[in-house]
Amino acid sequence: MAKPKTFYICNECGAESPQWFGKCPACGTYNSLEEQITIQSSVDVPKGGVSGWHASQNNGKAPVKPAKPRASLTFDQITDRQIARWESGYGELDRVLGGGVVPGSMVLIGGDPGIGKSTLLLQVSNQLAQRYRILYVTGEESGQQVKLRASRLGVAKTLSVVGDDQREESEQTPLVSIADGVGADLYVLPETDLEEILREVDSLKPNVAVIDSIQTVFFPALTSAPGSVAQVRECTAALMKVAKHEDITMLIVGHVTKEGAIAGPKVLEHLVDTVLYFEGDRFASHRLLRTVKNRFGATHEIGIFEMVQNGLREVPNPSELFLGNRDDPAPGTAIVVACEGTRPIVVELQALVSPTSYPSPRRAGTGIDYNRLVQILAVLEKRVGIPMSKLDSYVASAGGLNVEEPAVDLGIAIAIVASFRDRIVDPGTVLIGEVGLGGQVRSVSQMELRLKEAAKLGFKKAIVPKGQKFPDFDIEIIPVAKVIDAIIAAIPHQELTEEDFNLDEDE
Repeated sequence: MAKPKTFYICNECGAESPQWFGKCPACGTYNSLEEQITIQSSVDVPKGGVSGWHASQNNGKAPVKPAKPRASLTFDQITDRQIARWESGYGELDRVLGGGVVPGSMVLIGGDPGIGKSTLLLQVSNQLAQRYRILYVTGEESGQQVKLRASRLGVAKTLSVVGDDQREESEQTPLVSIADGVGADLYVLPETDLEEILREVDSLKPNVAVIDSIQTVFFPALTSAPGSVAQVRECTAALMKVAKHEDITMLIVGHVTKEGAIAGPKVLEHLVDTVLYFEGDRFASHRLLRTVKNRFGATHEIGIFEMVQNGLREVPNPSELFLGNRDDPAPGTAIVVACEGTRPIVVELQALVSPTSYPSPRRAGTGIDYNRLVQILAVLEKRVGIPMSKLDSYVASAGGLNVEEPAVDLGIAIAIVASFRDRIVDPGTVLIGEVGLGGQVRSVSQMELRLKEAAKLGFKKAIVPKGQKFPDFDIEIIPVAKVIDAIIAAIPHQELTEEDFNLDEDE
């Protein structure tokens, strides 16, 4: 008879250990190891393992038959299948998905608590329900709670809650929508048992199934608690099998850990087709939906939403959201064009420098890469001559958008110089370029896309790296090779002398 085998799995990183430790040997997380019991197979394993099995198949001799495929196919033998994507009703979501919802795909959406994951999926479910049959499985809320939230979002009239009294009827006759005069087909199932969920999916046969959330779903045959690595892995694998076999699109909500990664751990992201992260500051109104993995489109795309009273509203022109007041410019601000995937976004950078009162000056960056900020400060002191070692430096992006690509280096440098001399950068100028350690301005990718976005928003000048030619976008191109050249071009009608880069005696 097969004997049970006990081992321990880390909830954070998924590492296996033969014995329990208070601290995971792999990731260093405390109290994250959970006991798992498996039954060893009673099938006799050939002596020598896999190599012994392979030798037994050929009797220890090389095969004499001509080589031919057994189950593999060439590309010519594989039939082409055109993927017809579904429009979700939200252009921002379609953008991050690569053009729309792919039938039979499995999409994982993660984010902080209260960021708007359930709100987004309920709104998307309502839009898709106008054309397809949708099953919304909620494991964290009751049907009444979902209906209350749907009423606030304006979805309540198209909502049907599947209760215990309806499940027995659904086994004999398919469920129908009870919406009054609305052709929606949206059903809600408050359930956490995986077997019950699969029975409802088999009975209702929806086109799209929403699981909110995967950490609350459990498989009764497993002894581990819901949300553990074994439960999440088995439940996701079962849902994946149903999605691929029945051609049902699965939209799954995943909890995140305190570090911001999806709990599960990474094994959950490897199983699904697409991984989306819902980001945003709880003190700000905008939300960013970012693609991390996508088997049907490009990664690092973003969609921008704004949280309003009746739910999430998509922002078609995010550049206006992250631009400050151009009519009343302030010293120490500069405009840059950042690219998120294939989407250019015009962002205002703000800088503040002041004499330090500490032996070591303070550096702080919000929305930018801290290491690149320190590097740019060192370049300004060494190559331009600004005594940054005696100054506190604070740099932030307007709206809290994270712009960490090298293309915003030049904007950071110009904003710091403008704040140091209390000067105003021309509000009709955008700055694009990477700052090298030698003080040179280096070229960046997708330059034409950035210039086109700047021209569309009415900017008149663009300071860019020297050595590239661009089409006519109705915007003046000012090529520069050094940071000092960009400083002179960005602050017009102000002659910069060597004294401008030295601290005054009264400072």
